[in-house]
Amino acid sequence: MTAPTTDTADDARSALEALRTEIGKAVVGQDPAVTGLVVALLCRGHVLLEGVPGVAKTLLVRALAASLDLDTKRVQFTPDLMPSDVTGSLVYDTRSAEFSFQPGPVFTNLLLADEINRTPPKTQSSLLEAMEERQVTVDGVARALPDPFLVAATQNPVEYEGTYPLPEAQLDRFLLKLNVPLPSREEEIAVLTRHCEGFDPRDLAAAGVRRVAGPTELEAARQAVAKTSVSPKITSYVVDICRATRQSPSVTLGVSPRGATALLATARAWAWLSGRDYVTPDDVKALALPTLRHRVQLRPEAEMEGVTADSVITSLLAHVPAPR
Repeated sequence: MTAPTTDTADDARSALEALRTEIGKAVVGQDPAVTGLVVALLCRGHVLLEGVPGVAKTLLVRALAASLDLDTKRVQFTPDLMPSDVTGSLVYDTRSAEFSFQPGPVFTNLLLADEINRTPPKTQSSLLEAMEERQVTVDGVARALPDPFLVAATQNPVEYEGTYPLPEAQLDRFLLKLNVPLPSREEEIAVLTRHCEGFDPRDLAAAGVRRVAGPTELEAARQAVAKTSVSPKITSYVVDICRATRQSPSVTLGVSPRGATALLATARAWAWLSGRDYVTPDDVKALALPTLRHRVQLRPEAEMEGVTADSVITSLLAHVPAPR
C-alpha cells in the first residue's frame, strides 16, 4: 500500500476536522464525543457511549455516518434479542432446496448497538468476534465485515433494573468509553431554538448535513497516524500509567496490556489530529480517561466511599512522572 504524501495527509486531517462543523449542524455541543468517535475510526476501534436518555447519542452516530458517507444500521438490544438477529443466519430456500446466508445488521460500516446492556450475555457475546476479528462465523464459515467497521454501543448509567452489565472481557474490547453529558443551559436553549425553527432529527439532509470525508480520506489518515513517531520515553510512560492502576489500593482489576496498547494508539491519533507527527506526554494524558476508565474495576469499599475510575486515573496521572 502506497504511503500517503504530506499533502494527502494534510487534506485528510482537514477533512476530518470538518466533521466537527458538519455534525454540529445536527448535534449541539458534545465535541469530546465527536473527537472520540473520530479517534476510534482512526484506530480501528469501537466506542461505548454512556449517557442518560435524550442527550443525542443516537443522533450523534447518525450524523457522523452521514458526514462520512458510511453505511449505518441500528439494533435495539432487548432481553429477547438473539445472536442471529445481530450476526445473521442460514435461511432455507424452498426453491433451490439449499440454505443461504442472510447477513445481519452487523454487516455495515457503523453499527449502533442501542442499550447494549439490556440484552443477555449470550447476545452481547455475539459482537465479540465481530469487534475483535472483524468477521462473523456462521456454520463454520467466516465472513469478513466491511472496512471501516465501528461498533458504537450506548448504555444508560442510571437505570440498572432489567440490565445485564457488560463483562470485563467485553468492556476491554471497546477502545474508548465516552461520557455524553447533559448540555449546558446555553446549549439546551440552542437545541430548543433549532426545533422551533423546524429542525427534524430524523431528516439530516434537511438539516444540511453533507459528506465532508469518506473511506479514502479515512484510510489516508490511518496511514499517517501509523507513521506518527513514539519515543521510548513515551512508551515507558504509557506502561507506567497502566501498571500503576494495577497497584492502586482502590482497584481490584487494573489495566491490561491490551489497554496499554489502546492508550498508545489513541495518543498517536490525537497527536496527528493536533497537527504533529510525534506523541507528547500531554497526548497520553488527554486520552487516558476515555481509554482506561472502563478497564479499571474498583473495590466495593472504594465505590462506597465515592471513589470513581476517573478519580483513580486522574490521581495516578498526577503522580506518575511524565518524561521531559
